[in-house]
Amino acid sequence: MDSIEIKTCGPIRANVRPPGSKSITNRALICAALAEGTTTLTGALRSEDTQVMSAALQAIGIEVSERDAGKTLTVQGAAGRLAADRAIQLDCRNSGTSIRFLSAMLATGSGEFHLDGIERMRQRPIEDLLVALRQLGANAACDQPTGCPPLTIRAEGLLGGQASVRGDISSQFLSALLMAAPAARGVVTFKVEGELVSQPYVTMTTEVMRAFGVRVDRDGNEFHLRPQVYQGCRYAIEPDASAASYFFAAAAITGGEITVQGLGEHNLQGDTRFVEVLSKMGCDVTYGERSITVRGGALRGVNVDMNAISDTVQTLAVVALFAERPTKIDNIGHIRHKETDRIAAVATEVRKLGGTVEEREDGLTITPGQLQAAAIDTYDDHRMAMSFALPGLRVPGVVINNPDCTHKTYPEFFVDLASICKNA
Repeated sequence: MDSIEIKTCGPIRANVRPPGSKSITNRALICAALAEGTTTLTGALRSEDTQVMSAALQAIGIEVSERDAGKTLTVQGAAGRLAADRAIQLDCRNSGTSIRFLSAMLATGSGEFHLDGIERMRQRPIEDLLVALRQLGANAACDQPTGCPPLTIRAEGLLGGQASVRGDISSQFLSALLMAAPAARGVVTFKVEGELVSQPYVTMTTEVMRAFGVRVDRDGNEFHLRPQVYQGCRYAIEPDASAASYFFAAAAITGGEITVQGLGEHNLQGDTRFVEVLSKMGCDVTYGERSITVRGGALRGVNVDMNAISDTVQTLAVVALFAERPTKIDNIGHIRHKETDRIAAVATEVRKLGGTVEEREDGLTITPGQLQAAAIDTYDDHRMAMSFALPGLRVPGVVINNPDCTHKTYPEFFVDLASICKNA
């Protein structure tokens, strides 16, 4: 579809279960590929990003099969022995997790690998990851002096040793290195320089690794790993907490009540903390054993540091349009390097809807205004499409351009959103 107009509705009352976590699915696929034996992943996400990862693994000789409409994946691991007898070209589209995780994983093997993506991917920095890999003995470099893909890895395995990693660009760099490190020949130490953005995603990484039998020792900003071999296992993937944020926000915006099944107060994904922000804004939040319920209330603006849950910035931005006073979002400068410059994109589209925005290098302040119809541009960014659909539940005439960009992580989003609105 070229565009879709969102239908307004009253307070939404629904139970939903979002699809599996993209972040966990792609991490589990990397661990399973390096593992000894067979792994079965249940509750997996089938989307563009996970299919990019799966296709790349198959291109390098890892057997990946699926059933249950892609929700169950079986992976035959290589026991840490990745090898290619020819130069292999891998198209990672605009999947940051895929190109970063694969780059580190492939450096542990042998062969020549070329990784590239769409035009936006060629604007997303990756040089810091390659610098760290070179410190461990890898031959990995960008093909152009931009510090961005395309890139080439001439792999002969990782020696081990110590590497420094900047913490302020992307936590995916550290996650990629951590998952690859057990396949190195010697002990590996990573030292994070500066503040580590999106820290919950690093914790997610180490917990997924632990489920596959690998131990990571952490001492402050240093991570230590000895040579180990992942073990195949049966692994259940949680519903996607970032996707759940759109439904929690729908409850807040419409004054409804939505329960998300499969997530609780304690799980791997830091983005469940988004409901804590909604609570500060005036919503009522209740935790079940494996569920979270949000009830909408009179909304008030908040000041919040969203560094740890930056994938929900766009969701909060649209909720802020319905609050009684401004909302200030800080410490999110790294999201300018995502699928689009998310700070600039949010500012542009919020203004279209009638809000006032103060844009800073590392944040935004959003002041509510008289809301109005708007055609929302999505910048080929799935999170722009899903989050900016939500004001349309209250404001007539909100149109989302290029809604199919949600295929990156949530192909059925607009179907599911329409479904929960039927009885509102």
